[in-house]
Amino acid sequence: MTHANKMTALVTGGSTGIGLAICRALLESGYDVIALSRRPAGIDSPRLRSVIVDLSDAQATAEVARAIAATTAITTIVHNAGATREKLVEDVQLQDIEALTHLHLSAPLALLQANLPAMKTARYGRVVLIASRAMLGLARRTAYAATKAGMVGLARTWALELGSHGVTVNVVAPGPIEETEMYDLVLGDDQERRARLAKSIPVGRVGRPDDVARAVSFFVAPANSFVTGQTLFVCGGASVGSLTI
Repeated sequence: MTHANKMTALVTGGSTGIGLAICRALLESGYDVIALSRRPAGIDSPRLRSVIVDLSDAQATAEVARAIAATTAITTIVHNAGATREKLVEDVQLQDIEALTHLHLSAPLALLQANLPAMKTARYGRVVLIASRAMLGLARRTAYAATKAGMVGLARTWALELGSHGVTVNVVAPGPIEETEMYDLVLGDDQERRARLAKSIPVGRVGRPDDVARAVSFFVAPANSFVTGQTLFVCGGASVGSLTI
């Protein structure tokens, strides 16, 4: 497959924040986009279709993945959907680990498995997993950090297995990104805390959804076939220093 062929991207968590920015960037690049989320993506485009699904439900995710693969040749998968389950270690429950394992690890596996036959036939595919700077360690993020770190293991393994089939697999790991539900959930309306966080980041600001979307656009570009198994931190330098939220 060449970039002249029709490109169709599957984007999870595409209804708000980073996922919405990724959907917009892909549409602007000429992709057809299928957004998987608990709510419709707020984009009015004939080339975008919203599919409502709870990606923490492994069975529902697998069923949706198979249904899409049966009718559409997906060229690109961007797994962005995520949740934090912010808790001190003493309060973490087994179901927190299980829920985020389904959301962060099982869901991309199901999406890839369903759509991989089409990618192999076309000898072309792009997979991007959205992890987090928090995978390096962040207080109150046991389930989140552990499962986001697991995404790197998935990507590196899949990159080795699928490179010969023309499929690349990479990770984008954002730092704090404003204009997202997760950011607002953690920081609320505490402007002093928001300002303190921004000041702690080497570049002096928090990120924006478009910062992440641009990194995704790089990894999914047909021309970038020689980049696979990599993790790109889009974090303003927070991954090389400390971060206090």
